[in-house]
Amino acid sequence: MKTLKNMEAIFTVAVAIACGASYISFMQPSAAKTADVAQASAIPVVVVSAKRMTEQEKKISLIEERQALLGNATASTL
Repeated sequence: MKTLKNMEAIFTVAVAIACGASYISFMQPSAAKTADVAQASAIPVVVVSAKRMTEQEKKISLIEERQALLGNATASTL
């Protein structure tokens, strides 16, 4: 019976400490919130003004990219 009373006391103290810690943490301003506000006001905007590639241009680009990758792969294995 004594053990149960001790466990009850330990639980009560743990809950009291947890409530106090959460109350203190909510009262302090966090650095993450202030950083988010600073980033939200200075959001960079990227505008891309380019024509879309035609189907033939896409195929040529893919072939050139594959050739470049194969050339790099053989050079790195030496």
